[in-house]
Amino acid sequence: MAAGEGTRLRPLTERWAKPVLPIDGRPVVALLLRELAGARLTRVWIVIGHLAEQVELLSGDGSAFGVEIRFVQQPAALGSADAVRRAVDAGAAPPFLVSAADTVYTRGDVGRFAEAFAGSGASGAVAVRLEPSPGPDRHAVRRRNERVERLRDDDPANPWSAAPLWGVRAPVVDRLCLDRPPHELENAFQAAIDAGETVAAVEIGKTRDLTYPLDLVQENFPYLRST
Repeated sequence: MAAGEGTRLRPLTERWAKPVLPIDGRPVVALLLRELAGARLTRVWIVIGHLAEQVELLSGDGSAFGVEIRFVQQPAALGSADAVRRAVDAGAAPPFLVSAADTVYTRGDVGRFAEAFAGSGASGAVAVRLEPSPGPDRHAVRRRNERVERLRDDDPANPWSAAPLWGVRAPVVDRLCLDRPPHELENAFQAAIDAGETVAAVEIGKTRDLTYPLDLVQENFPYLRST
């Protein structure tokens, strides 16, 4: 998913699409494409919208990264579930993974997540992490052992937050965009859980992303971080 406007990163994202901004000096979407290729997840649908031409130019047909890319347009900020629905309508068939295109994962975690999801037999999977922890911009996820119970948990002692990495099978696809717009993926997952479907909680390591303009400096010049 690479269609977002990155409003909290303005004014940077008025000129540059968020997925093309760098972490460790490399465009985030490029790092993700290489991670997907390393996990042998080589058929990729990129949902684009805001400053789409920048993502298209950087990604190309995917051959430079070892993947095959198809682009799907999302004409407005209609939500993550709408983005996934558009990819499905363009030919993506479950089971598949969904990721935000603005997140850097610990190397190998995407592949490990894919293997865990494939072996779980669950209707869906959510990547959960300890770092970054829940906060104002990240909801806690209530889990019981290897299952997700709620995508939004109000317990302040809960250390698990959801990463923007999901495994999707048909029971989740069937519940896409049944909520009010903007249609969010977590609502489709919660609806599946409420209906008795199993959604696996798969632990991954630390993730990194760009949320505010200062993050761009800190994630590319780590020696400037305050201690």
